[in-house]
Amino acid sequence: MNASLFRPARRTELLAAGAATVTVVLWASAFVSIRSAGAAYSPGALALGRLLAGALTLGVICLVRREGAPPRSAWRGIVISGALWFGFYMVALNWGEQQVDAGTAALVVNIGPILIALLGARLLGDAMPPRLLAGMAVSFAGAVAVGLSMSGDGGSSVLGVVLCLMAAVGYAGGVVAQKPALGRASVLQVTTFGCLVGAVCCLPFAGQLVSEAAEAPASATLNMVYLGVFPTALAFTTWAYALARTTASRMGATTYAVPALVVLMSWLALGEVPGLLTLAGGALCLAGVAVSRSRAPKAAAPKTVPEPRPEKASDSV
Repeated sequence: MNASLFRPARRTELLAAGAATVTVVLWASAFVSIRSAGAAYSPGALALGRLLAGALTLGVICLVRREGAPPRSAWRGIVISGALWFGFYMVALNWGEQQVDAGTAALVVNIGPILIALLGARLLGDAMPPRLLAGMAVSFAGAVAVGLSMSGDGGSSVLGVVLCLMAAVGYAGGVVAQKPALGRASVLQVTTFGCLVGAVCCLPFAGQLVSEAAEAPASATLNMVYLGVFPTALAFTTWAYALARTTASRMGATTYAVPALVVLMSWLALGEVPGLLTLAGGALCLAGVAVSRSRAPKAAAPKTVPEPRPEKASDSV
């Protein structure tokens, strides 16, 4: 292969991997912030406040970069992903986590990457190589271990489990719908207008947001703003950048690194010392992500042996 052609492809792959890393780190940090903001804000109000902060941030960036509206061909994917992922997923997850313990929520929501792989193969024609399937199996086992270790004495209602399951379905559907839109519009356009669609879907909670913001402590409101600026505006943009350069299945598998990072951040920020099962589960999550994103070694090209040149009459003695 020509080295001049290999370098740009390698650079693109590294940038996509870096963008995915930024995404999973910020999404992991969101779980810590949600604990603070969720104590003062109801699920719908928290989702709306987060989306408004994210939409405002992205809107300013769009104005600075002079990004216009996305083309008509991209709107279907933007609207579906905005409604399912930015809107429905955030409300359902916030509500579900109030009904079940953190371990159960982590277990149920982590079927999302599996659903992404299945929908991606069915609707987008994504390949499902053995390494991807093996990595997802290892990561899911790790997520189960983390979830079991986090499950406390609190009860898990049927409503909470159903809400977390619906959140996982909304997440998977939103990712699969977003992928085609990224082929027709820019990353910033898809993310910004998807966030706006999600905010519009959450407008029925505007009254709750106003009333709760008047009584919420400043720390909870700041955490809500942080959720909008970083885990939403920045992380969803880096996600879309990486998704545009790989398959939905591989990106979904990458998010299995989130439980491991949540364990680490809870340890550092909240002083929650993880047990052996939690540490083992986090290690499995990271190992599975590494396997799922690795590439099978290419077989060496067979050496071609030149065919013997036929003798010419003049060559004979």
